[in-house]
Amino acid sequence: MNIHEYQAKSVLAKFGVAVPRGGVAYTPAEAEQVAQSLGGALWVVKAQIHAGGRGKAGGVKLAKSLDEVKRLTQEMLGMVLVTHQTGPEGKEVKRVYIEEGSDIGSELYLSVVLDRQYSAITFIGCKDGGVDIEEVAHKTPERIITVPVDPAAGIQPHHARSLAFGMQIPAELHGDFQKMVFGFYEAFLKTDASQVEINPLVITKQNKLIALDAKFNFDDNALFRQPEIAEMRDESEEDPLELQAAKFGLSYVKMDGNIGCMVNGAGLAMATMDIIKLYGGEPANFLDVGGGANKEKVTEAFKLILSDPNVEGILVNIFGGIMRCDIIAEGVIAAAREVSLSVPLVVRLAGTNVELGKKMLATSGLPILAADDLADAADKITSSVKKQAA
Repeated sequence: MNIHEYQAKSVLAKFGVAVPRGGVAYTPAEAEQVAQSLGGALWVVKAQIHAGGRGKAGGVKLAKSLDEVKRLTQEMLGMVLVTHQTGPEGKEVKRVYIEEGSDIGSELYLSVVLDRQYSAITFIGCKDGGVDIEEVAHKTPERIITVPVDPAAGIQPHHARSLAFGMQIPAELHGDFQKMVFGFYEAFLKTDASQVEINPLVITKQNKLIALDAKFNFDDNALFRQPEIAEMRDESEEDPLELQAAKFGLSYVKMDGNIGCMVNGAGLAMATMDIIKLYGGEPANFLDVGGGANKEKVTEAFKLILSDPNVEGILVNIFGGIMRCDIIAEGVIAAAREVSLSVPLVVRLAGTNVELGKKMLATSGLPILAADDLADAADKITSSVKKQAA
């Protein structure tokens, strides 16, 4: 789960990380009120969407008067912001963040992630932050510093020192930087985050460290113990099909292809998508129904796949361990009848009650192609889709 910048900054502030003052606004009038309450002569109007790259796309503007705050807010609200992270469809701006201006001296980058390579929470730092951080990482990866934290020992002063030296933090700010790093680490742990990013982390001309931008990703599986974080969820920023899937306990990720996939098990789902591509097709989704799905869950999964207008064929690939093949067959038949199936459907079953499942499909009266193995299934679905397109 992601949250907006203004929400992320409010979380960081609770853990002692310095952030600029600001407030969210949904109308130009609210934006003016926020700017007036902040005072000063310079404000930043920031579009709030779940994506980076807003500055380059026109989603971050400076305002030198209250009238300009209102005008920029009016222009941003309702606009579709297209960045390198939104895809070509972009995201509609429904709220803005009005923030006090900062006198920026230099921009740095700091994040903390769960790094599977080190099996540890790991800090990532760079002395070059800001809008071009991806380019820096690509062209000059040696500038990127990684500092893993031993999970048994936890965060220690030497971690902050390593980052400070690597990011070329001025010596007189090392004490403040250490406090920020410790607060950053605590925020990551106590909110069950999977990633926290400050880009840019700025050193002002007054020699102060401030998190000028902030991003949080949270572990969905831990939201049950993070009610305050869960309340920050903005479902309008999420894919409606993925939201629908979550309601039925399905793991679903929409993709750009035209062959829908329904599989049990994340590893098998990945292998299924790979073999579809190997045979010249493009998967339309990742969908894992899990090991304990029932008829209703399978039916919903099937309907979910078909709700994507790009789907021109479906491959069902089930290994019956905990999940029985006859249950899958029953769900597929029920769903195909309910939605009036109009695209090719290939089903590959293996494992518990496989013969019963195949018999149910064969006698259903529906145009279902049976496959002997995964290669056969991929060949049949890609060929059927190409034939239908021709």
